[in-house]
Amino acid sequence: MRTQRPGLKGRLVPENRYLWRARRPDAEHRIICFPHAGGGANAYAHWARALPEAVELATVQLPGRQNRIGEAPATDVGRLVQEIIADLRPALSGPFSFFGHSCGSLLAFEVARALQRLGGPRPARLFLSAQSTPDVIWAGPKLHELPEQEFHAAVLSLGGFDGEVSADQEVMDELVPVVLADFQLWERHRIARVPALDCPVTALVGASDWRAPQETMAGWSAYTSAPFTTQVFPGGHFYLTEEGNDVPGFVGRALLGA
Repeated sequence: MRTQRPGLKGRLVPENRYLWRARRPDAEHRIICFPHAGGGANAYAHWARALPEAVELATVQLPGRQNRIGEAPATDVGRLVQEIIADLRPALSGPFSFFGHSCGSLLAFEVARALQRLGGPRPARLFLSAQSTPDVIWAGPKLHELPEQEFHAAVLSLGGFDGEVSADQEVMDELVPVVLADFQLWERHRIARVPALDCPVTALVGASDWRAPQETMAGWSAYTSAPFTTQVFPGGHFYLTEEGNDVPGFVGRALLGA
């Protein structure tokens, strides 16, 4: 296990290809976060300060973004899950849970189910954010099949890009292909209901999210044999970045039983 360098306490830093962590040696629980389509590990960087002191933050870094910008985005879910599990091993000791946002929810689910199948450590709870169930995705229209300009417009309408980024065409030309690759990966991937997860699942959603309408979230209850709950926040697809929505606080309280 990599030792954290002096001066980095509380900061999210890379430990290997897929694992970034903001170490809290005395934490009671660890939340491992999976980013949205095109997003990197730093999408959750502010959680390191927002989570309760008793919860440590770890995040998954995927190829094709930030410090892995020179790598091609993943094209095979099975291989991706295997590689993530191998690199997450240092963070799978003690109590931990998963949080995924948008496409990251599907990846978090598949990693959790792979860990269950392997009989190894598994998350105490799975938080699935802003993502309809796999059957809804498969039956509905696919964003990655839209013409280029329509896809760009749809991605921008979801939010998640700050004003400077969305106004910079050169930056968007670099980012959008990674977003497209993620949508291609997950809109083509089939996820079966069986075997069901044996850990509790909490589905989180923005009340005005057109990509993952709140009425589609209840279907996740069929994917777990454990308790299932939902939580609705004001806002759209990126409700978790909107002012007034303390998502890290909600997650922390759920994990600590407060």
